[in-house]
Amino acid sequence: MASNGENTSSEPERGPTLSHAPSVDSSLTHVQFSEKKEIANQSQLGQANGHGESALPEDKVEEALENLEDDWEDDPDNARNWSSKKKWTAVGIVSAYTFVSPLTSSMMAPGIPEIAERYGFTSPTIAALTLSIFLLSFAIGPLFLAPVSEMYGRTWVLHIGNLITLAFCLGCAFAPTVGSFIAFRFLSGFSGSAPIAVGAGSVGDLFSAKDRASAMALYSLGPLVGPVVGPIAGGFIAQTVGVKWVFIVIAGCCGVCAAVGIPLLRETYAPVIRLRKAAKSADPEKAAKAHPHLQQEHGNKLHILWVNLARPITLLFRSLICFMLSLYMAFMYGIYYLMFATFAQFFSTTYGFGPGIGGLTYLGLGVGFMTATIFGAKFADQVYKYLGDKNGGVCTPEMRIPALAFGSLFVPIGLFWYGWSAQAAIHWIMPIIGTGIFAFGMMTTFLPIQLYLVDSFVYAASATSAAALFRSLLGFAFPLFGQQMFDTLGLGGGNSLLAGLAIVLGIPFPIWLYYKGAELRARNPLTRDSTLPQKRVSVASTAKH
Repeated sequence: MASNGENTSSEPERGPTLSHAPSVDSSLTHVQFSEKKEIANQSQLGQANGHGESALPEDKVEEALENLEDDWEDDPDNARNWSSKKKWTAVGIVSAYTFVSPLTSSMMAPGIPEIAERYGFTSPTIAALTLSIFLLSFAIGPLFLAPVSEMYGRTWVLHIGNLITLAFCLGCAFAPTVGSFIAFRFLSGFSGSAPIAVGAGSVGDLFSAKDRASAMALYSLGPLVGPVVGPIAGGFIAQTVGVKWVFIVIAGCCGVCAAVGIPLLRETYAPVIRLRKAAKSADPEKAAKAHPHLQQEHGNKLHILWVNLARPITLLFRSLICFMLSLYMAFMYGIYYLMFATFAQFFSTTYGFGPGIGGLTYLGLGVGFMTATIFGAKFADQVYKYLGDKNGGVCTPEMRIPALAFGSLFVPIGLFWYGWSAQAAIHWIMPIIGTGIFAFGMMTTFLPIQLYLVDSFVYAASATSAAALFRSLLGFAFPLFGQQMFDTLGLGGGNSLLAGLAIVLGIPFPIWLYYKGAELRARNPLTRDSTLPQKRVSVASTAKH
């Protein structure tokens, strides 16, 4: 039964349990069964600070054995043992990086007419492409950058990605042709995806499952609020000094983030920290032999690259949970970017707004996101802890679902409100209120989906990368056909179609997942054993996968 985490599946175990585990081939002292059982208990309870599994382990049980043997769980270099000030500084910097790159995606939206005039094209598809091409590479980037972060650490992937984005934004500002402009937009999307590829993992490195909701809410705010703030500022910049300066301002924001982030942000990914410590020790070879699991899993770089390139796709098509949650998230993200592509024309032709005032129409989305971040994170935390207390203090990923189901109710309401008030051309505040309701529902669903993926899957970075891939692809595609859909069905009919699909995707599956999620996870070798009952923890299955 999903609500209490019991395994009712008749499927046989994927491998021998700890009590029948084969001996671990390690040069260190063998850990007795009682110690292994304690490791399993700590993993299952998701203890705070340095105890429990890391955010993205390759082999959870073997990693836990090494943790016990070298006292890593109490090591001050362990990111979960950092002071609250240092942890939240790291979360703030990662969130800032995550805010700036999506800002790049949409800040030019109010200036699209000027870009069309500057480069001399009239096709609405090309106009939408200049905006959404960013999202195509934004989808591809995490497939490469996530494994790179596992080889060399998360922090410098964030720093270097930010600096490269700065350079490509300057390229957009001074591009001589529309082809070169689109190329620079594509490349800036690739480098700008670094925070999306590794940011959720960084949050998981810093906080245990019970404590990470607020940090994940702050991190998740960037990809949603960044694209809202962008057009507000971009509209006035494009109207006063020209769209070229939009990209120069973005480059400046990247520079500010680098000036703060490079000196203050330290590596959070435990395996990389431990390997670096081993390399700096008095006897590096001896220290390296003390971590056979880390050497094996993080030493073969080509293996890591290939496995991590393939794994997000594998997760999408081998896990119904990952596919459906990612599809719902991607669907909402596509609608979100469809609004970006159509707002300028709609508010200009219907209400006569110029680029500057037109940028303010995105405030409805921003207010909805902020309200959801304040309310949704607190609500999600309270529900999660309440259900965990009722379950004897053991929390399961399914306890994230009630917050998801609550948020999914607001998505179709907002779309109906926006579409039909826009169709009727009533007071301009009414469609903006509708977008705010949609944004509230979108953010309230994004947070539990992200947390569920991180909590449920052994390869949390790959799960979040799969979701990012899916949502960015739909964010790229929706603006290319959205205007034609609205021309055919009208704003009311088009948004009603989207609202109907949101109901189909966002309401039945989460309710079913709440009751059947534990059973689904028990049948899938890619899910975290630590979130299943203690008898499910196994050495062979985790090592194999």
